[in-house]
Amino acid sequence: MRLLLDMNMPRGIAAQLQTRGHDAVHLGERGLGRLPDDAIFALARAENRIVVTFDLDFGEIAGMARHGGPGVVLLRLRSIRAAHIMARLDVALMRAGAALETGAVVLLEDARIRIRARPTT
Repeated sequence: MRLLLDMNMPRGIAAQLQTRGHDAVHLGERGLGRLPDDAIFALARAENRIVVTFDLDFGEIAGMARHGGPGVVLLRLRSIRAAHIMARLDVALMRAGAALETGAVVLLEDARIRIRARPTT
């Protein structure tokens, strides 16, 4: 899967996702740490990447996007330890990967995953 990690994600997560076969990049690796959210969403759309973030604003941005857009994984985790994040991301990408590829918004919590598919209209 092609993933774009927001600045609020630990940088090491991108490398761990890469070892699992994903094409993952962190905004910080590209020097784009000050990019506004709407520009991050546009970049993800242009590069066909799924946004992974702790920033709930992306759920609203995705919901308001016209002409589709990338999928978004919104993390709402109590622990921000890299091992915990990776364990939850592994589950989310396995269970919601197909939906994310079609622009779904996935809310990833400690004990559950909620998938909101993009409307087909």
